[in-house]
Amino acid sequence: MTIFVMKSCMILEKIEKENDIKEIPAEELELLAEEIRDFLIHKISVTGGHLGSNLGTVELTMALHLSLTLPKDKIVWDVGHQSYTHKILTGRRAGFEHLRKYGGMSGFPKRKESECDCFDTGHSSTSVSAGLGLVKARDLRGEDSTIVSVIGDGSLTGGMAYEALNNAARIKTNYIIVLNDNNMSISENVGGMSKYLNNIRTADKYLDIKEGVYNSLMDKKMDSLVERIRRAKSSVKHLVIPGMFFEDMGITYLGPVDGHDINAMLRVLREAKRCKSAVLVHVITQKGKGFVPAERHPARFHGAEPFDVETGLPLKPKTKSNYTDVFSTVMCKLGDRNPDIVAITAAMPDGTGLKRFKNMYPDRFFDVGIAEEHAVTFAAGLAAGGMRPVVAIYSSFLQRAYDQILHDVCIQNLPVVFAIDRAGLVGSDGETHQGIFDLSYLSSIPNMHIMAPKNKWELSDMLKFAVSFDGPVALRYPRGEAYDGLKEFREPIVFGKAEWLLNDRQVVLVAVGSMVKTALSVRSMLAKRGYGCSIINARFVKPIDTDILDEARKSHELIVTMEENVASGGFGEKVRDYLASVKSNTKLLTVTIPDEYVEHGNVDILRKEVGIDAETIVKRILEVLG
Repeated sequence: MTIFVMKSCMILEKIEKENDIKEIPAEELELLAEEIRDFLIHKISVTGGHLGSNLGTVELTMALHLSLTLPKDKIVWDVGHQSYTHKILTGRRAGFEHLRKYGGMSGFPKRKESECDCFDTGHSSTSVSAGLGLVKARDLRGEDSTIVSVIGDGSLTGGMAYEALNNAARIKTNYIIVLNDNNMSISENVGGMSKYLNNIRTADKYLDIKEGVYNSLMDKKMDSLVERIRRAKSSVKHLVIPGMFFEDMGITYLGPVDGHDINAMLRVLREAKRCKSAVLVHVITQKGKGFVPAERHPARFHGAEPFDVETGLPLKPKTKSNYTDVFSTVMCKLGDRNPDIVAITAAMPDGTGLKRFKNMYPDRFFDVGIAEEHAVTFAAGLAAGGMRPVVAIYSSFLQRAYDQILHDVCIQNLPVVFAIDRAGLVGSDGETHQGIFDLSYLSSIPNMHIMAPKNKWELSDMLKFAVSFDGPVALRYPRGEAYDGLKEFREPIVFGKAEWLLNDRQVVLVAVGSMVKTALSVRSMLAKRGYGCSIINARFVKPIDTDILDEARKSHELIVTMEENVASGGFGEKVRDYLASVKSNTKLLTVTIPDEYVEHGNVDILRKEVGIDAETIVKRILEVLG
């Protein structure tokens, strides 16, 4: 039920460090779970954060901490946005006052934050690979720790997870994989036989006999007989045991088990720790459990903004459209005009704005799950078949498909449009989610063409241009409210051509996408100091407009490039290379994000911290001008 007033956390207050939960009496564990949920709801209602996934894993996390000894034992959280209870149980409750704020506690596991965070995560489908590496390191070093990877059913749609499972099946040492299933229908419990067989297969006598027979036969080099026995056993198991997909891979399967029943979880984890192989524990949980709005609208509370606890509604309702909304609207219009246009996303129909397209053209919409690599090559196949695919993926996640972009799309010069949302600094999710590398990694690929709009009108025009272009196009745009200024500047999009916005003297600002708005502020501040300043909207990052650069360098003392991307491989670097090639004496200042990872925090604070805010840019310009 919905909680209105934060309760006193008498039991939770006893948790000051890792393993303190083991001192809590068993009869108080259920109350502790309630207190944790109450704590999370009220704290995240203020700071924002990933609520639904964390409410669903409270008892699961408690059971893991009761079964393990941290930091000796290790838990790898896939993606990591469900690790809030883990942070609470390892003594970081106070950190929730500044969760995901600049200088505050991260919303994801961070090794530098706690010894109990054994591996940094942020992208999906990585936990089994990382966990398997930790297992091998443990065995090579002769240690006896327990390694657990917790992966959600959504992350299990990623191909990397299956690559890791394939390798995990080969080990002959303990490794526990917890499948947190809160949505995907994998295998239902078929009754008491499943529980009975789970207990038998992990009982001492069964394990001893199984291991003894196996070793005896292998010692006598009777591996063919071992394989025939295994196949015969599997054919019987198929009739009565869920999870045979994992069993057939060679991974012991336990479950399903109720992930909100701590005692049941403790029993199955005890069984799992006894297996001398990779074992998968299938846990059924409810996303958003304990908070009715999150139970009813799990997608809305996946990554929630601050909200009213009583109603679950955002404290700051959206008043203006953002770039995702603009993309969504234009995609629907283009879909109506051109039946060859298809849309692809990797488990983000809501986040990328394709839900409306899905509803209007269900036969031309494809959600491939958390599988960016497949999404891109699938799009290449569609393009080769005569369609016009638009692949909508966040900047940070698209980098996972670099090889497919290069190998399957660009070598063949196929007309695939990459709609890159969340480009630039995105804020509270930190290093793993900042979209500050796309200009660099995409620019390195031959046949790739890159555009960035200055405002919402230009996003519309660029998308229309992109779907008609005969080759790969990347269209990158930022998170947040769509800039609606400079509407009067709307020259037609011409391939490889930039746009003069304001023409003066001395300094010319060549700005990419979101930085055009910042350029206006810089120009105003320079004018107050008596400096003339022109502004060019770059439009294209690849290819760059060398004609307009020639014009600019002949009429201005200083060229300033501005981009929300790291320095290496970015737009400024391309302009520098061009000016050097023509032996230009014009001064050049490149405004970029430093070549480093940017932590979490408010975007305005981060822009100032990395030096791409108007005040810092003006200061740097004045220093160059002397």
